[in-house]
Amino acid sequence: MAPIFKNVPLILYLMGVSALAMLVPMVHALAQNDHSVARAFGYAAILGLALAFVIALAMSGRGRRERSDLDNLVSLLLAFTVLPLFLAVPFHAGAETTSFLNAYFEMVSSLTTTGATLFDAPGRLADSLHLWRGLVGWLGGLLIWISAAAVLAPLNLGGFEVTASAEPGQSGAMLARFERASSGKRLTKVSRQLFPLYAGLTVGLWFLLVISGDRPLVAVMHAMATLATSGISPVGGMQGAQTGFGGEAVIFLFMLFALSRLTFSSDTMTTTRPGLNNDPEFRLGMVLVLGVPVLLMLRHFIAAYEIDEVANAGLALKAFWGGMFTVLSFLSTTGFESIDWNMARDWSGLNTPGMILMGLAVMGGGVATTAGGVKLLRVYVLYLNGRRELEKLVHPSSVGSTTVRNRRIRRSGAFIAWVFFMLFALSLALITVVLSMFGLDFEQSVVLAISALSTTGPLTRVALEQPVDLQNMQDAAKMVMAAAMVLGRLETLAIIALINPALWRDS
Repeated sequence: MAPIFKNVPLILYLMGVSALAMLVPMVHALAQNDHSVARAFGYAAILGLALAFVIALAMSGRGRRERSDLDNLVSLLLAFTVLPLFLAVPFHAGAETTSFLNAYFEMVSSLTTTGATLFDAPGRLADSLHLWRGLVGWLGGLLIWISAAAVLAPLNLGGFEVTASAEPGQSGAMLARFERASSGKRLTKVSRQLFPLYAGLTVGLWFLLVISGDRPLVAVMHAMATLATSGISPVGGMQGAQTGFGGEAVIFLFMLFALSRLTFSSDTMTTTRPGLNNDPEFRLGMVLVLGVPVLLMLRHFIAAYEIDEVANAGLALKAFWGGMFTVLSFLSTTGFESIDWNMARDWSGLNTPGMILMGLAVMGGGVATTAGGVKLLRVYVLYLNGRRELEKLVHPSSVGSTTVRNRRIRRSGAFIAWVFFMLFALSLALITVVLSMFGLDFEQSVVLAISALSTTGPLTRVALEQPVDLQNMQDAAKMVMAAAMVLGRLETLAIIALINPALWRDS
């Protein structure tokens, strides 16, 4: 049996894993005596496994050829665009009251860890369907986690291009250790290393949330949403949970993994010195997590002073915690809103600072994590370049750092980071204009574009005074939104690499 699966593309493995994953909501639906939903997932799992096996059997007769990095990159694109068609089949059959397009949109949103949902009304979906949404989001986070090290890193994409010596889309000498193994072996090795860690952290967070007071389904979905930064919840986020401050504190600690890969690994080469205190991504992330709530507190303090609420220290502490949790949540592109976030707003008498949340989501988390956005490493490199330019304005004859690495980060690395940022901004403008063509006003279009490109779906609920009604959008607007979510997850440079003739010739 093993030789049959040696030459199959990555997308076929992903289809088989997706089919096996359908057994989880099937078993849950059977335990809930929801036989119609159980049949939908059971039949889809059987058909998916049979189809994957037949295709693998048909491809086994081809001449043996190792999968290239281009093959895996194409498979990633297919995984986020074509695979949701298969994932939507049992969801559509189980929901029964929605169109297949809505089911496809939901699966794209879940798989890309965006978390924008058309089914936020309580009781609209059965618990097993909510579990499927969370499981797809969790698997999507695992996919991007593994592919970051096994697919994007060898091609100097996904943020690795900032510190690498080669051009984006090309292999470089700094990643020579990846070249000793084939693409398939590299994927297998990285999967074996990361999957136990990913699953273990999820189970640990699930256990802590259960003992904090959540029912098991809510706890496991919030655990999966935190590790995958999808923000998918069956109860509308932390407001519907039963854990209170204790649950938020536990989730806060686990969201720190999205700030830097160095919280669990040291293979991104973002720093030559070990330790989180020397990691620029983690330091910048903590500055934002602590600094933004302080600024918000000052803003809230001034407003509270006007309404004579300054003396209430308890409300002030709750407001600070609500700001710190929400800032980290949106910086990691998870999108959970603290239960004390509304208290901070009420304490100050000010509206929700949606622009700040959108800015945090755009900035995003760390390289090679499940977080989306521009990524903290790119922001840090642009900061270094800007600081050096200001130094040259004051002292034109000054000499910067003499290390080759720092010189490259400030020059070539900053140039590539700026190119990516401009591509991100152009994509944002284009998607905003296109969405406006389908009946959405400017503010809604901007929020939708940012939430899709940064993979932070909950922005559609909290960025504006009134949540964006995704359910009643035109079908064309939903497809544009889905395409934007795929673009935000894969990033523009990876899409450009797919059309690079040199990469095709090398394959």
